[in-house]
Amino acid sequence: MASTKTAFLFDVDNTLVDNDHVQADLMRHLEHDVGAESNRQYWELFEELRAELGYADYLGALQRYRVRNPRDFRILAVSDFLINYPFANRLYPNSLDVVEACREFGELAIVSDGDVVFQPLKVRRSGLHDAFNGNALIYIHKEQEIDDITARYPADHYVFIDDKARILTAVKKILGSRVTTVFPRQGHYALDQAEVAKYPAPDVSIERIGALLEMDLAALARG
Repeated sequence: MASTKTAFLFDVDNTLVDNDHVQADLMRHLEHDVGAESNRQYWELFEELRAELGYADYLGALQRYRVRNPRDFRILAVSDFLINYPFANRLYPNSLDVVEACREFGELAIVSDGDVVFQPLKVRRSGLHDAFNGNALIYIHKEQEIDDITARYPADHYVFIDDKARILTAVKKILGSRVTTVFPRQGHYALDQAEVAKYPAPDVSIERIGALLEMDLAALARG
């Protein structure tokens, strides 16, 4: 019997990188260096933009803040904070070990949502670009791009690892038995019980990304 070709597809935010921690650091920076009112305005604009785009756009929210407050030059320091943020320090424990362990059983790729500047920067500065040998796809809505993902990474079976139950459900609906969905219960989306309850249970749920090291990855790869 021919062996099964498998691709492991990893999300980034709150799957490999603790993005909630990144946001908390940004909130503290804004509060301390720009002020409470500017902090409030920024996150208001951030959420408005996320509702429009469907993904987080930190730099886009800064630009909107600047349009609203053209004489507030304090906000320029925030872009420097974001561009130079130490993302490698925000990798979840054992996340790179998980990546290396999965490499033995299939092809690896990052499949993420995000803007065209900040998200690629996060992937590179966190060390994930090198860990995945440059295999990184960043879409606007990745659940709408499954045909492109599978064309770029053809496989008999996929292991899709993501902290959003909504995304995992959409992927499962399209790929069916060809995918095993893995749900790390990390970050505010995964820990929102009301949100998670809207969707069918993923194939595999784990409390942390490092728990994949305790699983039978060969069996996971076979589906």
